[in-house]
Amino acid sequence: MKKILLCLPLLGLFAIGFGSCSQQREWNHEQRKAMREALKSYRQMAYLNDLTDPEFVVFTDSVAGDLEAEYPVYTEFIQMQGVDDTIDMVVVTTIVEQLNADAHNMRHIFPYNTLVMQGILPSGLDHGQQRAFYNCLAGKVNATYWSLDQFVNAVLADTTDMSQIRQLESQCANDLFNWTVTEVDVIETVPAATN
Repeated sequence: MKKILLCLPLLGLFAIGFGSCSQQREWNHEQRKAMREALKSYRQMAYLNDLTDPEFVVFTDSVAGDLEAEYPVYTEFIQMQGVDDTIDMVVVTTIVEQLNADAHNMRHIFPYNTLVMQGILPSGLDHGQQRAFYNCLAGKVNATYWSLDQFVNAVLADTTDMSQIRQLESQCANDLFNWTVTEVDVIETVPAATN
């Protein structure tokens, strides 16, 4: 019994020492803040540029948390070769995860107001109707592209796919709201010069 009582203080000291070592391996407040500030440069990316400020804070917290979990020593991470590529990969992975988690997140790639201005959707749709449209679009995207990564790459890299995506958007608008998108060819003519 005496040995157990003598061991308790030693175990307590060991636990305190172990806890302080593990805390040193976590990023501190200033390091997390620096990472969130660095992530602001991604705000111009498709998907991220449509997030509200609070949504973007949640996004950056998620990315910083993933980076911290993978690279617990901040100074080693920042000095690591290829750190920018690693951050890029985690940002894109987080976007893909959010799109996979909720089809309604497609609204950040194709904002409702933009679709109204382009004549794809009618104005005045309520939240439920918008959600139905984005769910429809996500279903058509899933049927068209083999993976969400392929879709994201198509949106970011290839403008010719926009016509295919535009067709998918038009199909959903027609299916849900009987809204037909009509493309009109505009032919400009130059009046004949008079002498």
